[in-house]
Amino acid sequence: MQPDKKQLEILIMQYFRESFDDFPKGKVKPSESPDFTTDIKNHHVLGIELTRLNPANARELDVKAIKNINRREEFIQSIKGLFEQSSNLKLFVKFLFSEEKTIADERKIMLAIQIVNAIRNVVRNRKRDNFFKESLAKADLPEELEQVLIVYHPGLETSVWERSNNLGISNDVVDDIRQSIHKKDEKLRLYQKQRLNYYWLLITTDRLRGVKSFNLPNKIMNHKFQSNFQHVFLFDLIKSNVYQLI
Repeated sequence: MQPDKKQLEILIMQYFRESFDDFPKGKVKPSESPDFTTDIKNHHVLGIELTRLNPANARELDVKAIKNINRREEFIQSIKGLFEQSSNLKLFVKFLFSEEKTIADERKIMLAIQIVNAIRNVVRNRKRDNFFKESLAKADLPEELEQVLIVYHPGLETSVWERSNNLGISNDVVDDIRQSIHKKDEKLRLYQKQRLNYYWLLITTDRLRGVKSFNLPNKIMNHKFQSNFQHVFLFDLIKSNVYQLI
């Protein structure tokens, strides 16, 4: 396990804990196979495995779409560079771009400064020894962006600034979820060697989004998923929404 990856997993686990009201009380400890353990009541131990939803059914991109993605990646790095000129705060930042509006070259610098100032404002008075999560909503952003998620954890030593849904947009989210569960179910025997009492699977996604226009959360919650984990959750990072699938 790469140290940076584990730091990010710790941040996401804390974010999940803050977002899920029914998370059991108890200290969460980093582990391996599964990724985390938590001591809960009656001297029982809960193991939690993390995985990111991989859009195996992602749509193919044309040349224009790829160029637009590259422009957005460069734009994010310019924002990160501007922010870090006056701050050494290590942040996890996700940018959700508009599907309708693209960033014109003549607006890049102005927009970058606007977004950096907005991020500085929301983190300025935050204590560095505590986890926090903030969002820049659409009303606070230029029309080219829908939302910016900012998450901080004191254990994060390397900044991560990236585009939301950077693995692609799925053609079949339900099937992608099934595949994620299946892959982790195949490894559950390995996790069970630790003889924990309960096992949860947490699937994270930047923003729950598919190429079709139906109500995706309803479709997911109405689908019957199968797993050997006691509980499976889907966590939408941008919206802070937790969906209990099993």
